[in-house]
Amino acid sequence: MGQWKRRLKRIAIGGGLEAAWLASAAGLMKEARGRGVIFTLHHVRPHLAQPFEPNEHLEITPEFLDAALRRLKRLGYRFVALDAVPSLLSNPLDDRPFAAFTLDDGYRNNLVHALPVFERHGAPFTVFVTQGFAEGSHSIWWETLALLLGRENSIEFNFGNGRERLALDTPVRKWDAFERFAKFIHSQDEARATSEVDAMARRYGIEPTEITRDLVMGPQELRQLSANPLASLGAHTISHRSLGRLPQAEARIEMEISADYVAWVAGVRPRAIAYPYGSPEAATGREADVAADLGFAVAVTTQPGFPAAGHATYMPRLSLNGFYQKPRYVAALASGIPLKLLRK
Repeated sequence: MGQWKRRLKRIAIGGGLEAAWLASAAGLMKEARGRGVIFTLHHVRPHLAQPFEPNEHLEITPEFLDAALRRLKRLGYRFVALDAVPSLLSNPLDDRPFAAFTLDDGYRNNLVHALPVFERHGAPFTVFVTQGFAEGSHSIWWETLALLLGRENSIEFNFGNGRERLALDTPVRKWDAFERFAKFIHSQDEARATSEVDAMARRYGIEPTEITRDLVMGPQELRQLSANPLASLGAHTISHRSLGRLPQAEARIEMEISADYVAWVAGVRPRAIAYPYGSPEAATGREADVAADLGFAVAVTTQPGFPAAGHATYMPRLSLNGFYQKPRYVAALASGIPLKLLRK
C-alpha cells in the first residue's frame, strides 16, 4: 500500500468514526449496538514520537485509556471480566451493555501503565501471554523490523530470489519495506521466515530477543499482575504464529502448551485464549473447535464485531487503535454504527 493510500485510508476511517459519533449522539441507528463489546489493546504507554512508527496503531496512551473508560461509563456500560461474557450473552433478561478489555502479547507497560487505569475504574481485564515472548526465546518480528528499518538507510535481504539491497532513505521506502517483509513472513513458513529476519537483524547489530525481553513481562511480573483481583491471564500460544496456517496437530499443541504455561505462571488454568493475528486466515473454525475441545470458555479473534451467544470460542473484538485516540471514537465504535454501515 502506497503512502497516499495509507493516508487516505486513515482519513476515511476517521471521517467514518466522526459520522458515526454524530449519528449516535443524535440517537440514530440504536439497533446497531450489540449487547456488549470486547476491546483489543496492545501497548499502553506514553507516546514517544519516532520518525518511523509502523506499529503506531498498536499503541495507546494511558490518558486515552482513562478517557475511553470514562466515556463508556457515561454511556452506561459496565465493565466485566472476559470469561463472564458467554453467560451474560445467554441471559435474555439482562440487556445492560457491557465492555470487556483484553491486551495481547503481555507487554510490560500493561503492568506499569494500564493496570493503574483499570484499577482507577474498577475494570477487569485479561492479558494474553505468548510463552516464547515471556521467556525471551522468541522474537517479535514487527518490533525488530520497526527498529531495524527505522535506523538503517539501506539493508540487504534475500526474499527468495537472491540477496538484494533495499533503499531506506525515505519514510515511504521504509514503509514499503516493512509491508514487503510482513507479506514475506505471512506467505510462507512463518518460523523460518522470522528466523531469516532475525539473522538479518543480527548482521546489523540488533539482537531480536533483547527487544522481546525489554518489552514483555517475564514470569515474575506476570505473577505480580495476576495477583491483582482485576487481572486475568489468558493463553496466546507458544510462538505467536498464525494457527490457521499450521497443521491441526501443531496448532493444538501451540494452544494447549500455552495454557499449561499460563497455569504454571498464575497457578490457575486460563479460561480464555486469543488467536495470534486473529484474522480470518489466522483463526478459522478449526481453531474454534480445538479451543472448545481444550476447555476454553472464551476464544477471541481480532475480527471487528460484537460478541453473540453461541459463539464463545470465536468472538470478535473492536480495536482501541493508536491512530484514533479520541473518546468520541470509542463511543462511535460501541454504537455499532460503523460496522452496520460497512456491512451494507
